[in-house]
Amino acid sequence: MQNVALITGITGQDGSYLAEFLLEKGYEVHGLVRRPSISNTARIDHIIHSDYHKVKFFLHFADTTDSSNLMRLVAEIRPTEVYNLAAQSHVGVSFEVPEYTAEATGVSTLKLLEAIRVNGGNCRYYQASTSELFGGLPETAPQSEKTPFYPKSPYGAAKLYSYWITVNYRESYNMFACNGILFNHESPRRGENFVTRKITLAIANMIAGKQEKLSLGNMNAKRDWGFAGDYVKGMWLMLQQDKADDYVLATNETHTVREFVEAAFGELGITLRFEGSGVNEKGYDEKTGKLLVDVNPEFYRPAEVEYLWGNPAKAEKELGWKRDVDFRALVRMMMDADLRLVAGISSAEYRENGKEEQ
Repeated sequence: MQNVALITGITGQDGSYLAEFLLEKGYEVHGLVRRPSISNTARIDHIIHSDYHKVKFFLHFADTTDSSNLMRLVAEIRPTEVYNLAAQSHVGVSFEVPEYTAEATGVSTLKLLEAIRVNGGNCRYYQASTSELFGGLPETAPQSEKTPFYPKSPYGAAKLYSYWITVNYRESYNMFACNGILFNHESPRRGENFVTRKITLAIANMIAGKQEKLSLGNMNAKRDWGFAGDYVKGMWLMLQQDKADDYVLATNETHTVREFVEAAFGELGITLRFEGSGVNEKGYDEKTGKLLVDVNPEFYRPAEVEYLWGNPAKAEKELGWKRDVDFRALVRMMMDADLRLVAGISSAEYRENGKEEQ
């Protein structure tokens, strides 16, 4: 029997990696895309222009807030697996558009689950959940599937609804429905307004002479950062089990935003010296004394999530999942990709040029 996957959010970071992963496994992959005035398919253009397109890979114009659209597509595609990755997924932005976030990130999950219940047959369902559910309370770390939820943003609250409505449909209608509680997962395909990509892209722009400095919010915030390509395998593994359940995917280590900044500059042979604290903290090039990093209070959230550190023991034991890319390798990958994108050289080439100039 042909495995048929339906992916919402296929144009995003996770959707693009998941589409590649499933196509390599022989799946027929269908993706939902919105129709904006400007193309938003950059992350999957290489698939669109491959031999997979319209043979094993199909795109459908849709919006997860449109229940009639979802009903029709689930009935027509008849997927064996659905991966709901679509959302308004930026935490900071969710404070600016809380109602839209509730609709696109929360209620849309119900609409998709209902479409599957009515038309989906024996379809298996994956819900993209988030470590933002936990709220980052230090006394709860490391957070696991048993940690109480305490969301601190409209995004986290919307994802809380998505989590529980998925559990409710699993228990009420005997649906094979899983929540993947994924801690922060990054890649060169990460959106430019997410802090990791903001850091590596800003540094690349600074090297290219297009930007003076990097401005950030709370550099003491701690996150459990992994590679998105590792995490999509975990999503798939959840749907291959005999029984549906919920799982945390994480690296079991945590780093501050400041550490990420130091590691990214370090990839280019630049050592930072930090002075001050809070909004007065600044980072200088230890060699030249040039100001490279400062803090802008505008980037602080109304409610800060201080400390995310995930315990993936259950996923490792029951799914056999484990991350392959460690923190340093992740930073190296992202910094190198953005330097190539902006300046046309690799991190290694930049370091070598720096040595020659000494």
